[in-house]
Amino acid sequence: MKKLSMAIVLTLLISMLAACSSNGGSSNTGTPQSSNNGSSSSASGNASSEKVTIDFWHSMGGANGERIDAMVKRFNESHDNIEVVATFQGGYDETVTKLQQSIASATGPDVSMLERAYVQMFSDSEVLADLNPFLQQSGMDESYFIEGLMGHSTFNDQLVSLPLNRSTPIMHVNKTILDELGMDVPTTWEELKAVANAAVVKEDNEITRYGMSMPYDTWYPLAMISQSGSRFFDEAGTTVPFVTDGTGEEVFGFLKDMQGTGALFYPPSADSGNIVNGMFTEGKLAILYQSTGTIGGLIQNVDFEYVTAFLPQNEMFATPTGGANVVMLEDSDSKDAAWEFMKWMLTDENGALPFIVESGYLPVTHAMIESDMIKEQWEKEPVRKTAYEQLQYAVDTNKDVAWPSIMHEFFSAIEAIMYDSEDIAGTLQGFQKEAERLLSE
Repeated sequence: MKKLSMAIVLTLLISMLAACSSNGGSSNTGTPQSSNNGSSSSASGNASSEKVTIDFWHSMGGANGERIDAMVKRFNESHDNIEVVATFQGGYDETVTKLQQSIASATGPDVSMLERAYVQMFSDSEVLADLNPFLQQSGMDESYFIEGLMGHSTFNDQLVSLPLNRSTPIMHVNKTILDELGMDVPTTWEELKAVANAAVVKEDNEITRYGMSMPYDTWYPLAMISQSGSRFFDEAGTTVPFVTDGTGEEVFGFLKDMQGTGALFYPPSADSGNIVNGMFTEGKLAILYQSTGTIGGLIQNVDFEYVTAFLPQNEMFATPTGGANVVMLEDSDSKDAAWEFMKWMLTDENGALPFIVESGYLPVTHAMIESDMIKEQWEKEPVRKTAYEQLQYAVDTNKDVAWPSIMHEFFSAIEAIMYDSEDIAGTLQGFQKEAERLLSE
């Protein structure tokens, strides 16, 4: 029922916006999705001498945006009959909003970056192209890609997205501190607690060094829920079993215990990532839970022995994944050209590989893993290899079309517990009621 409801919401939005656009003189007759995209869809190979324009939307700003632009430039220089126009659309959420509006008015892109948690919503609304036929005609299948990154790719028996800029959280360790303490890199929660407490330094009753930290995010509680053998959503998508089975109390009880001793510094929500990254590089943390995508910046700024490791296990090792996939819009009139660009990104050594190496995102195909570029980087900077090796334990139990809404409720619960020290059990029970209401819609 909720899948249908979410699809109806998006469909109604599309219908209303389409009506508004037609009142302004635009036509919604299946014409190409932008004024630049008026060529035949038969654009791969040299079947047509007419250049086809492909609109590609992405969510990478700053240095990563420059890397995307450089990638697109490489494609355009190597393809005489296709021109890709890359456009930064803001962050992931902003890109989603603009995609919804553009689909309604037939002005959307041919190809887009899409944060993996939103793929199911668009798939249920039947606005994404099935990529299976394109894979097959290229002599490929899903086994070409890293299995741990394919969890948000297939919905309703269609392959609607492929991994592009993906990441996972890992444990970043100031090994110099651990060596001073005579302690090993922790592999379990209990070892983590012991190391974090031992690493605390106080001067005049003020903590000058904490044991560990993590950004304000849902990622890390999600990881700990899975490490405890529970799930965020049940298989039926009706409730949040980590609350009813007691795992939520265990996870947040563990964090609050360490917060109380000074072993855990839980940062303010605003700019939390930069705050904890700075504390780590300044030697004010022994351990940092953070994305693999931060490795490049950390390497450049640490002056101690820096290593990375798997997130410690409770009952098992487990890690969620993050980042975005790449999709093709169903209404694209240039699907062959769009696929040529997508295939090039994911298979050509001059495609997305340099972007991945430079940015710190994970390699997404087995061919990338075997490339000289990745091998040389991992040999030079072995801290980068950990995230790939940890993918064997990748699990995403928060997959549901209702996740974007429920995520905000989960953030509220995290704030109540970690900032306001509200009762853990009561807070999670309140969250459960709201989550179940949203799941039932």
